[in-house]
Amino acid sequence: MKKIIFALAFASVLWSCKTTSSSTASSIKDEVQVNINLNDIKDDKVLVTIISPKIKTDEITYHIPKTVPGTYSEDNFGRYIDDLKAFDKKGNLLTVKKTDENSWSIANAKSLDKITYLVNDTFDTEKGKGFGSEDIFSPCGSNIDAGKNVMLNTHCFVGYFTDYMSVPYQLTVLHPAGLWGATSMIDQDSTATNDLFVTSRYAELVENPIMYSKPNYTTFAVDNMEIQIAVYSPTGKVTAESITPDMKTMMTAQKHFLGSINTTKKYSVLLYLSTMRNDAQGFGALEHPTATTVVFPEMMPADALTKELKDVVSHEFFHIVTPLTIHSQEIQNFDYNAPKMSEHLWMYEGVTEYFANLFQINQGLIDEDEFYTRIAGKIENASKMNDTMPFTTMSKNVFVEPYKTQYLNVYEKGALIGMCLDIIIRENSNGKRGILDLMQKLSNEYGVSKAFNDDELFAKITELTYPEVGDFLKTYVSGSTPIPYDTYLAKVGVTKSTKKTATNVFLKGQIPYITVDQSTKEIHVIPNSELNDFYTNLGIKGGDILLAINDKSYSLNNIYDMIMESEKWKENDPISVKIKREGKEQILKGKIKLPYEEKQSFEATDATKSTLKEAWLKG
Repeated sequence: MKKIIFALAFASVLWSCKTTSSSTASSIKDEVQVNINLNDIKDDKVLVTIISPKIKTDEITYHIPKTVPGTYSEDNFGRYIDDLKAFDKKGNLLTVKKTDENSWSIANAKSLDKITYLVNDTFDTEKGKGFGSEDIFSPCGSNIDAGKNVMLNTHCFVGYFTDYMSVPYQLTVLHPAGLWGATSMIDQDSTATNDLFVTSRYAELVENPIMYSKPNYTTFAVDNMEIQIAVYSPTGKVTAESITPDMKTMMTAQKHFLGSINTTKKYSVLLYLSTMRNDAQGFGALEHPTATTVVFPEMMPADALTKELKDVVSHEFFHIVTPLTIHSQEIQNFDYNAPKMSEHLWMYEGVTEYFANLFQINQGLIDEDEFYTRIAGKIENASKMNDTMPFTTMSKNVFVEPYKTQYLNVYEKGALIGMCLDIIIRENSNGKRGILDLMQKLSNEYGVSKAFNDDELFAKITELTYPEVGDFLKTYVSGSTPIPYDTYLAKVGVTKSTKKTATNVFLKGQIPYITVDQSTKEIHVIPNSELNDFYTNLGIKGGDILLAINDKSYSLNNIYDMIMESEKWKENDPISVKIKREGKEQILKGKIKLPYEEKQSFEATDATKSTLKEAWLKG
């Protein structure tokens, strides 16, 4: 999973001033049949019918997941289920008792034929309507918008019977002819209004999301892998064709970086673009073995969307290595309602995030300066977290405090752990091997169907690499000692430096200088704030309304355009700003003065280590 927090900075800027199937199966069944009816949506609710397997006990419990792999949070998807009923073959109601937020106990289960229930969507952020106070992270949630879009993350719609998770699942989706389902599964029904998918077990179904919308997709091949890019854009602003060239370049580079480690035959990117008005507001992505679901704001400018999409999808794609190929027993036998977490988020999320950055310099998509800037940023972000909390302890207990709030460190310190291991392996192998080689060996040792035991992984890694790797893992990953990053970077001739870096004129860190009046959609400079050089140089004051910049008008409708356009501004370029002050419009002209701050970075300074550094970055 990758959560994107860029929208948090702008949240105060933008918002401050979600057919029944006939029970024809009468013989003993060794499968679960699911019918989802998208033709008859009312109040953003979808009817789901479950034809049960033959139950051999007097009582059975049906569960909707409490959590799903990759989220590292307890979401309780059962709170979005309404009116669950159970029937025997004659259509008589059976007694149903809700035993917790996600579970329903059914009496006289030997006579059970089917259950039905309604599913509410999560994108509406329906707080205060009986769904609880915690929002669902949008990429693992659901959207139900009749005739337009259904984001069908299967775990939101389909549950499982106790002790029947390993039987096949047959999913039938009835839908309008104008909606097409993008997924990595194979539709076994050729009709335009009925889709049929068959999976070997519940876990396989849960890992295959489907997005229904008007067709807006592309496909292309990378080596022997088929890639599908599907987009839902409410206004039609974004097309799959417009983002495919950059995605193809990136995913081709990723495939080349991985080499033989990946055997996935089809991979789908399902991109949902939110209006942000009573719509999805949790931006980022959730990985699956052959797909990723992504949610972003539709109002993002095209270049910003492409940049964020590349960073997010690259992270999710690398999850095909870990945990989707290399994983522990806790993940292999995932318990959706009483999950036991693995100690190794440093690998599942950290190494994945490291690869998402390393491959870009390895394949020539970014230069050394950009790579070092990213590493410096991760060191800075990690320093704000608890640097003495053992990473394995945090990982094992990530659902509860004080560990839960440290989760975001998997993208920072987790990635840096991967970097240090990479450098140690390069140093000990004279540059011949790195962490990718280790992951290839672990993939061969274990793989999709063979899990490792949590407490044995460090010993196996040490066996496959060097004693120094084992010492690092014990000291800095399961231990409480902060990592001396300078020491490890010095091994490849890289040392600290400082850079005077231009920052965004509209933000100071995550604090905005501007806000929006919702009634007028006008952009205001926040009163009584200490303004940076951009404002003081032009004479812009707190309380001024920004109407236009360089003759282009701006408001809430295109505020992202203004913010992202400012990233391209150059020092001392001419600029004109049309403002309204105390009801009077005026134009302020001058030259751009950008705000700067000193930021830590790194640079290669030791030429004697250049061979090892090149092996690290390009090997």
